[in-house]
Amino acid sequence: MGEGGRAGGNWANWLEYKPDSPAGKFPVNDSNDGRRPDAAADGRASPPDRRSAGGAAGLAFLPAERRAVGALAAIYATRMLGLFLLLPVLALYAAELPGATAALAGLAVGAYGLTQALLQIPFGVASDRFGRRPVITAGLVLYALGSVLGALAGSVWAVIVARMVQGAGAVSAPVTALLADLTRDTIRTRAMALIGISIAGSFLLSLVGAPALSAKIGVPGLFWVMAALAVGALVLLWTVVPATPDAPHATAPTGATAATAGRTAAPQQAAVPPRPSRVAGAWNRTLRPYYFGMFVLHFVLTATFVGVPNALQEQLGVALAEHWKTYLGVFVLSLAGTVPLVFWTERSRHPDGVMRYGIALLLFAQGALAFAYGSYWGLACALVGFFAAFNFLEARLPARLSQAAGPAARGAALGLFATAQFLGAFAGGAAGGLLHGSALGLEGVFGVSALGALAWLLVYRPKPPDPARTRE
Repeated sequence: MGEGGRAGGNWANWLEYKPDSPAGKFPVNDSNDGRRPDAAADGRASPPDRRSAGGAAGLAFLPAERRAVGALAAIYATRMLGLFLLLPVLALYAAELPGATAALAGLAVGAYGLTQALLQIPFGVASDRFGRRPVITAGLVLYALGSVLGALAGSVWAVIVARMVQGAGAVSAPVTALLADLTRDTIRTRAMALIGISIAGSFLLSLVGAPALSAKIGVPGLFWVMAALAVGALVLLWTVVPATPDAPHATAPTGATAATAGRTAAPQQAAVPPRPSRVAGAWNRTLRPYYFGMFVLHFVLTATFVGVPNALQEQLGVALAEHWKTYLGVFVLSLAGTVPLVFWTERSRHPDGVMRYGIALLLFAQGALAFAYGSYWGLACALVGFFAAFNFLEARLPARLSQAAGPAARGAALGLFATAQFLGAFAGGAAGGLLHGSALGLEGVFGVSALGALAWLLVYRPKPPDPARTRE
């Protein structure tokens, strides 16, 4: 049975903690293998860890893990809320600025993805070398600066530049790597799923709130909100995230120091010497399919939000301030597709195979949009399928990648993964704008997205489960 199978579908076990169990006191991680924290340094034996041995308790969060996951989910959600706030409104806003064209409006939507893509690998590798939190801090400062520039922008090119500065704060890989550093492998899919839920909540809040909020404070006001959110994320990072050594490859503590660290800090990665070929090691046949999948997924997402707002306003006559009603309804209904896929993945012995169904649903939804965007109910039904597939795949892909990548290359692998994600966002925005302004119009926007999903489905080959990670 795959991860989560022992919980028997009982979501209450997600946050269960039993302080009287050995695992409640001594977390299992790559550096101690279930021994007491002080034994990790001197080799002494210790009682077995019941959580890693099996049972529903093995899937419960430890206190330090619960705190880390909650704080990092809030940081991720805070930052993504800022990005998502612009998604439903920026294409329409940018099209009205001086010097704007349909292509430049699409570029404004996806421009942040270009600098995100260029800097994800450097940020990921830097986080392996210098520590997660200093690198995340630098990224959030850049993001706040770009938000201020966007609030003051007076032309479409100024907005594009501001979005690129925002994108320079490429913290997705370090944040995801820090989450992986602070959680055991047995609960990492669940931890990543909680991150996915927080992102989905941010997404929903943005879809519902952005159209109405922009009608009151304008898109420049949304940029100011984004700057404030970046400051809030910095506060969470330094006040709530559990204290851990900032450099994952620093020398491991020994003796009394290790014992103290085991009692006061979250699970840490084993000491691994820095390697100059981290990126090359992360570019392998096992991990490349996940990079390609994330590229396609975010190409489709950004292109969709170049096309859908224009379809609602231009084709269906729905005012921007009313778009939130459509987004809220379809997102809530989409949970009827996302939740079964998540449960199926957790219960299946071949969870990667379930991803094919998510990809197929994404393909179907984009094809339906290409044919039915002129009908309100047709567009709404297609969006239900799109959100169901997107939310499932967005949570599953990084969870699986973090398991497949080893601790020494995890930051670099997640950097490549995030590079693919934001290259997809940039390409989707740019292609969506060009297609929308061409003779192909909205059919071209949704049709090309469907072709991307088809290519992903054709090249994707599910891998059998890792016996070391799968428990019957």
